[in-house]
Amino acid sequence: MTFNFTKYSYVYYIISGILVIATIVCLFMFGLKFGIEFAGGSNMQVQFEKSRPSNEQIQGALKSFNLGEITVQPTGNTGAILQFKGVDEATHQKILAELSKLTPATEKSFQYIGPSIGQELRNKTELAIVLALFAITIYIAFAFRKVSRPVASWKYGITSLVALFHDVLIPIGVFSVLGHLYNVEITIPIVAALLTILGFSVHDTIVIFDRIRENILRRGMGQFEDTVNWSLNQTLGRSISTVLTVEFVLVSLYFLGGETLKNFALTLIIGITSGAYSSIFIASPLLVSWYKWNSRPRS
Repeated sequence: MTFNFTKYSYVYYIISGILVIATIVCLFMFGLKFGIEFAGGSNMQVQFEKSRPSNEQIQGALKSFNLGEITVQPTGNTGAILQFKGVDEATHQKILAELSKLTPATEKSFQYIGPSIGQELRNKTELAIVLALFAITIYIAFAFRKVSRPVASWKYGITSLVALFHDVLIPIGVFSVLGHLYNVEITIPIVAALLTILGFSVHDTIVIFDRIRENILRRGMGQFEDTVNWSLNQTLGRSISTVLTVEFVLVSLYFLGGETLKNFALTLIIGITSGAYSSIFIASPLLVSWYKWNSRPRS
């Protein structure tokens, strides 16, 4: 029994359209909350010897230092990560002394990043994502150059690019909401996860496109929509098993991997799920829709 994926393509487009529009709205309303790696500031990790003071107690004790918005993220049973605006070494030591008045504390690490360095890193990150998307598109168009009919090879690259934008936008939208509600920040591990999503998603898409190419070369042109559906049914089991295998690991990492890995794992969980969806329900049906659009009678 084969499933006709492309028959319900308009449903997939509506679902993805709603998600993308919701993401864009969230980005305009809430924006993204960047970590100190991108915005500049100080990151201080401390370990309290006894019980950890409440976030309110820590923020109240440091109020006199005029540190701007102080973010306190608990770690483990008695640790905490503090983020605030950049300070000099003298102020840094005074902050540690003030925290020790609440309960004896030991500093585990301290990091300061200037705003100019943070902005440079942010620009390089955006450039890296754009270059990755561009390189992937060119590669797919080149790889499918021998299959120029009934759909031109460059259209495989464009539909993959659309799917990749979809896969990156969805987790970004989620973190826009999480940043607004829970002060969750975009950090280097999250950017690494986004780049990983690009690679994983395009790999799944290429497997399906490659099967479409094989079926065209083996069975001839025929009906392009039937070839795409046949290819999707052939690769469906492989796609589902691959994604579930990765998701089991990521869910375990999210719940058991510690506080610092939670957002990294969450990004991958959302992005890889979105990537599996877009490879099956967006990229391939888009090829068929594009083919039908070009094949429609001209008035």
